[in-house]
Amino acid sequence: MKLALIGYGNVGQAFARLMERKQSTYPSRIVAIHTARHGTAYNSKGLPPEPVFGAPAASIEEFLDKARAEVAVELTPLNPESGEPAISHIRAAFARGMHVVTANKGPIAFAYSTLRREAITAGVQFRFEAVTMDGTPVFNLVQNNLPGVEILGFSGALNSTSKVILEAMRTGLSLEEGIGEARRLGVTEADPWFDIEGWDSACKAAALANVLMNAETTPQQVERKGIGRLTPERLAELESKGKSVTLLSRARRTPQGVKLRVRAEVLDKDDILAACRGTSNLLVLHTDLMGDVGVFTLKPGLDQTAYGLFSDLVDIVKSI
Repeated sequence: MKLALIGYGNVGQAFARLMERKQSTYPSRIVAIHTARHGTAYNSKGLPPEPVFGAPAASIEEFLDKARAEVAVELTPLNPESGEPAISHIRAAFARGMHVVTANKGPIAFAYSTLRREAITAGVQFRFEAVTMDGTPVFNLVQNNLPGVEILGFSGALNSTSKVILEAMRTGLSLEEGIGEARRLGVTEADPWFDIEGWDSACKAAALANVLMNAETTPQQVERKGIGRLTPERLAELESKGKSVTLLSRARRTPQGVKLRVRAEVLDKDDILAACRGTSNLLVLHTDLMGDVGVFTLKPGLDQTAYGLFSDLVDIVKSI
């Protein structure tokens, strides 16, 4: 299976290293990489994890035409306002009969139902396991292991940056010092206020609701209140009362449709959602037949996100 990567940041490089390590068992190869910063690289026999880039392709269409790959892997940065240009990249791949794997939550948060229909029409696979909880199975869990189950809602501590910042503030550090700690760990978005104000969590909530609950929503429709108003003093006061604060993403079905909310919530310390600290993530699915079902990942990093892409690729190979 020949792969064309659109974007080659930290996740793309981790994915390339994983593909090289698994080459003997899963003989797919990366034959083209396109980046906005470094240019474009092609090699029909396969590119190394540290390729030599040449002049950039004039357009994504030109890149995909020249790559002649079977799978496009979309890894460009998230645009929290519209999901572009990733949505257009995916459509260009569909138009060329390519399967698509992505770790970019924007297309799922803004245009999932449309992209899903376009993939079906094109007769290709569209996979995105890595968009909400790195490589932890969420979408595949529901699709493959919960037949007949209706997702009534979910509750999740899904944003690593906010948890790292709150952890730092509990020790008496300022918000700005907490941001510095999150940057040191490499978990922030390019603009940390995107995490602090709840936009990352809203994008993940919209993506989960669109796929698992057919919500057809966008991040702008998520009720949102972040952690920016909190202080070390307030957190210390709550700690003394056996309470903790966590930025949570929640969804619930109502007669009026799916309602979504992101909010810094005060929880009892023994609440399972409060127990998720640092870069770890936790998601609880509220269902009709199985009650509450949860998944979690402990201190995930780039390797786990790369594995999410890899698992999607393996599923595509099995399905064709």
